[in-house]
Amino acid sequence: MDTNGRLIAGSHIRNELILINAEEVGRVTSVKELSGQICQICEDEIEITVDGEPFVACNECAFPICRPCYEYERREGNQACPQCKTRYKRIKGSPRVNGDEEEDEFDDLVDEFDLRNSDRRDPHHSFSELHLHANFGSATLEVDAPALSHGIPLLTYGEEDDDSHALIIPPFTDHAKGVHPVHPFDTASTVSLPPRPLDPKKDLAVYGYGTVAWKDRMEEWRKRQSDKLAMVKHQENGGGGGYGDGDLDDPNLPKMDEGRQPLSRKLPIPSSKISPYRVVILLRVAILGLFFHYRILHPVKDAYGLWLTSVICEIWFAVSWILDQFPKWCPIERETYLDRLSLRYEKDGKACELASIDVFVSTVDPSKEPPLITANTVLSILAVDYPVDKVACYVSDDGVAMLTFEALSETSEFARKWVPFCKKFNIEPRAPEWYFAQKVDYLKDKVHPTFVRERRSMKRDYEEFKIRINGLVSMAQKVPDDGWTMQDGTPWPGNNVRDHPGMIQVFLGNNGVRDVEGNELPRLVYVSREKRPGFDHHKKAGAMNALIRVSAVITNAPYMLNVDCDHYINNSKALRESMCFMMNPICGKKICYVQFPQRFDGIDRHDRYSNRNVVFFDINMKGLDGIQGPIYVGTGCVFRRQALYGFDAPVKKKPPGKTCNCLPKWCLCCFSSRKKKTKGNAKKKMKNMKKMMDASTQVHALESLEGGIEGINSEKSSLVPQMKSEKKFGQSPVFIASTLLEEGGVCAEASSASLLEEAIHVISCGYEDKTEWGKEVGWIYGSVTEDILTGFKMHCHGWRSVYCIPKRPAFKGSAPINLSDRLHQVLRWALGSVEILLSRHCPIWYGYGCGLKPLERLSYINSVVYPLTSLPLVAYCTLPAVCLLSGKFIVPEISNYASIIFMFMFLSIAVTSLLEIQWGGVGIDDFWRNEQFWVIGGVSSHLFALFQGLLKVLAGVNTNFTVTSKGGDDGEFSELYIFKWTTLLIPPLTLLIFNIIGVVVGISNAINNGYESWGPLFGKLFFAIWVILHLYPFLKGMMGQQKNVPTIIIVWSIILASFLTLLWGRVNPFVSKGWNPGDPCGLDCDY
Repeated sequence: MDTNGRLIAGSHIRNELILINAEEVGRVTSVKELSGQICQICEDEIEITVDGEPFVACNECAFPICRPCYEYERREGNQACPQCKTRYKRIKGSPRVNGDEEEDEFDDLVDEFDLRNSDRRDPHHSFSELHLHANFGSATLEVDAPALSHGIPLLTYGEEDDDSHALIIPPFTDHAKGVHPVHPFDTASTVSLPPRPLDPKKDLAVYGYGTVAWKDRMEEWRKRQSDKLAMVKHQENGGGGGYGDGDLDDPNLPKMDEGRQPLSRKLPIPSSKISPYRVVILLRVAILGLFFHYRILHPVKDAYGLWLTSVICEIWFAVSWILDQFPKWCPIERETYLDRLSLRYEKDGKACELASIDVFVSTVDPSKEPPLITANTVLSILAVDYPVDKVACYVSDDGVAMLTFEALSETSEFARKWVPFCKKFNIEPRAPEWYFAQKVDYLKDKVHPTFVRERRSMKRDYEEFKIRINGLVSMAQKVPDDGWTMQDGTPWPGNNVRDHPGMIQVFLGNNGVRDVEGNELPRLVYVSREKRPGFDHHKKAGAMNALIRVSAVITNAPYMLNVDCDHYINNSKALRESMCFMMNPICGKKICYVQFPQRFDGIDRHDRYSNRNVVFFDINMKGLDGIQGPIYVGTGCVFRRQALYGFDAPVKKKPPGKTCNCLPKWCLCCFSSRKKKTKGNAKKKMKNMKKMMDASTQVHALESLEGGIEGINSEKSSLVPQMKSEKKFGQSPVFIASTLLEEGGVCAEASSASLLEEAIHVISCGYEDKTEWGKEVGWIYGSVTEDILTGFKMHCHGWRSVYCIPKRPAFKGSAPINLSDRLHQVLRWALGSVEILLSRHCPIWYGYGCGLKPLERLSYINSVVYPLTSLPLVAYCTLPAVCLLSGKFIVPEISNYASIIFMFMFLSIAVTSLLEIQWGGVGIDDFWRNEQFWVIGGVSSHLFALFQGLLKVLAGVNTNFTVTSKGGDDGEFSELYIFKWTTLLIPPLTLLIFNIIGVVVGISNAINNGYESWGPLFGKLFFAIWVILHLYPFLKGMMGQQKNVPTIIIVWSIILASFLTLLWGRVNPFVSKGWNPGDPCGLDCDY
């Protein structure tokens, strides 16, 4: 069915399909795993361990090496892997060598001190009682010690000892290249053979004793590797155009070049920075204990209410600090090697083996999210430095706006010019709006004239593109009475936003559209899911789940990247950065997603409202990466598709545990019953997984496309897993079949018409009914912050995530720099946390007994309970003004002991902050801005979110949020000074004025009462000034550009001033407390 690139719309529940357009999709090339069963040094076979797995010496790169070579390298060599140069760790069963770290996991005293091999290494060992049996295939050897001649020299690493003897036996095994000793063992039948004396002039390799011959082969291998590596480096530096004819397929070559080395590595924080940080944390915990011991045992009797309130608030602040602090105990950084990724998966003359990636862009309202910004995001995706046949961009229009559809059509046309220009000159960034906004004088430097000419031409084309987009925006301001119509006169299917069919439009990719140079372009697909009245569409989470299903039907890439419409790709190699982790053959299988930090454009230099949030992205997230991985923040994240399907992470098989035979059986059963039960549950889960992922399901799915489902009823064995899959994933055989393909790809047997018919089916509004979508599969429902909940569920399944910080930021976006918009954004985040806190997925009680680590759980608990801090924070910020107005304080008269405790408390807080700034690489200004906005958001957005969350969960009252503004063209930082009134401004405004007046009253009272009252006043003033300094950015935001004071400030000032005036009269600070107006003043007026 060919529709020549026209729109596809349809509704599965109404059994209608208007237009269908798709092309055949190629199968994704599977990624070959690197493995080897032959030692690359001595060419012996690698032994199999007790758990049935090949012996692995290096856990970083899995360089194939046998155990004797591993032990020799540790004992005689440089103790490092020949390939990745990572120091070998001691494996159980191997003797310790100098430099080994203390490893508590091994209780292996025999091998630790090499007691088993002590006889062999002892040159004075007597053979008088030796009786050896050796079996070599069909030949058997028996040797008695008295028959040995004392004239046989002993092989001792190239040295001879006349007082000792060694037995040299020729090997009769099938492995002629073997040079390691064959351990003798008893056999039933024996054949006596005479011993063979050592002749150093003859073939040493056949003696089988690996002390001389094996060492020579080792040195020969090293020399060969060095020569090869020198040749490679010479050719890379211009000494040659390439490898020789026979060298390209040399099996030794990939072992030395960077193509076989690790694609990434961890960079732990230096111990000189992290060790003092940990010590200070422990000291701070101890000081906290002493602090609360003093505070609780020394109440203020004349201000008991103030004292009790302050102690409760301080206890909660301490708990909140512990939840935030300890997940930062083991921060790490990571480094990627993009050149190694290319050498491994993009070999010359061979098909590219990089995995495919589906990119998801979500947008809702073009009036709040300008189409020009969305177009720039799409253009940066299409121009990314990645094979074009491996990239597909899906744009979800959840507002079904014809403006977005037309803007995307214009974007696809402009991409035919923009994409080849970016790749030809390798420019950064590849979003045209921000590329042309760079203040760079290209005529000043020595630039090729062709680039200057083409850049000018491209800039003119982009300006024309902007005019067309802005023209569409102007036309969309007034909606026609009859609704929008398309160019062919067909009514726009989305004229009714709440009742419209699902729509799919393939703009680019496999439809004959190429760029201006004739090259293929990445796929670009417009998707708008079906919406009908009476269905819960679950906002952004539901839209993302629809994109998962439709992309699985059309392209089915094994990895997915999701970005907001205002987050463009700032680093064209961002996808390659993520593949360095995902396609790592050692640990990549357990990674569910790679999270990139959020970076922003258009923020003022001082970052008044902490929009950059660098403390969270550069300190907290690094700490989480050292545990089980960072949390998912909603954008700039590359997912593994199988992890989003709700599958458990692959579990590495562990060797069976060993027990002592001296214990009775009933004791062993008691100690091992719990472990057996756990193993039994794991086996059941694996069996269920295998049944659900039965290959027969895929066959029935393909048969259902063409010939119905007659064959399914006759095979009950295949019906059961099919029914389980439908209950989990929905009634789409094509989608169920796609879940079986771990490495991605689509079924070649299905036609384009049937695929797009299924694509319309999977985005229908009733598809998720009675399935596990939003519960265990895809983005999880139940919160407006679906990102935290989705990442939490994946971590509970045993997956781990990775935090990647490239030198050039991978993504950049726009942030709401206006105070009101910023508070509304924080309100939305806090409301989502409250919803999770009151749901069954709360990390306080959900997910025990799974793969979630304790410190990772602490971080998730902190991410959902932080809105509760708003209540003690508001109370604590009110206390200074109350103390100043009432003349009382929350602390009794301070003794020397209390002064020392308070001093150390403040000192520990300061030192902890400074050390975090040091290892996190955060500026002190950014750290202080973060502290300020923590107070501003805590007393406003978090407080409202707490009450709204309680109303929503307990009373069912929903709160609607407007999308925060995503850009402004009225000048640099123009939105920073825009004042928009919102009820969120009331609490911080009240606290600010209240504390300012309290300071005035306190100082006036001290002036009136004399110098003796200044001592107690200092603590109260410090307390109040602490609050005012934290609310100072809020005051600047309220004043706008300070041209005039907003009316609302004047009104609130009058109201609060009147209230505080009455309070002032009640306090009466200028009158002595022991004097009454009727009492004589004490002066003799008659004198």
